[in-house]
Amino acid sequence: MRVAEIAQPGPPEGLRATTRPTPTPASGEVLIKVAAAGVNRPDVAQRRGVYPPPPGASDIPGLEVSGKIVALGGGVNQWRVGDAVCALVAGGGYAEYCLAPAPQCLPIPKGLSLVEAASLPETFFTVWVNVFDRARLAQGDIFLVQGGSSGIGVSAIQMVKSFGNKVFATAGSAEKCAACVALGADRAINYKTEDFVEVVMRETGGHGADVVLDMVAGEYLEREIKCLADEGRISVIASLGGAKSTIFMPDITRKRATITGSTLRPRPVEFKAAVAAALREKIWPKIEAGAIKPVIYRTFALEDAAKAHALMESSQHIGKIVLTLS
Repeated sequence: MRVAEIAQPGPPEGLRATTRPTPTPASGEVLIKVAAAGVNRPDVAQRRGVYPPPPGASDIPGLEVSGKIVALGGGVNQWRVGDAVCALVAGGGYAEYCLAPAPQCLPIPKGLSLVEAASLPETFFTVWVNVFDRARLAQGDIFLVQGGSSGIGVSAIQMVKSFGNKVFATAGSAEKCAACVALGADRAINYKTEDFVEVVMRETGGHGADVVLDMVAGEYLEREIKCLADEGRISVIASLGGAKSTIFMPDITRKRATITGSTLRPRPVEFKAAVAAALREKIWPKIEAGAIKPVIYRTFALEDAAKAHALMESSQHIGKIVLTLS
């Protein structure tokens, strides 16, 4: 099978198109003939050599795919050969064929193409776990997402807004801010020209944000605490702004704040199966009704995975980048 592997950790050019043996599904797994694979920040980190795959996972990057099931492992009875699915995987997505645990597969939402469906699993699983589960977003909560034009951001804006919550989003240009508003954000904040703390506090009448989804960390964390509501929750999923943060502890105790975080990739299949079930029940109907839509900025052929990574590192994109396989 054709794959894009990390031949040399470092710059995007370290991604190389080559061939490898087609895998065989083990018990509880399915083999998917891949139509498309999403590109995500963890793929970039793995290529750089700072985010190794968990034990037992493929060293081929790629955490989400779509395609048709071509083989079933033992004990799989919820899927059939020929079913079109999208799936969250722990690795191996940049390939012509990919193994996926059967419980981590989801049907293609009605009305979506396979390419569109490939852009869903990684960000939708991540947002559900960190916003709805860990940060316990509730009706009436005010939500702030950093990096609103990223793949995570465009998913978070739409998912949260579909439940009727007020949404703030930060982005780095007027174009990206306009995209956030078009997706449902009540207010987009250009972090290069505005102070998100001042904007959130002013426009909520001093209440602040009840839930913050943070992929920046660094010096942002202390500022997020300043615009956090009493009993507010911050969920940290990445540290693009720096791995170390300084916080003023009296703000934490005074606001009874919660700071949490998680990584999805090493979690067990049973955990991800529960998330898949929640998405199928709560989010897939909203996608099929048109309330939530995939946002794909650009597609690349598998052999051009290095170009896809270079685009992601440039941060010029709005939404998702997807690799396609003919």
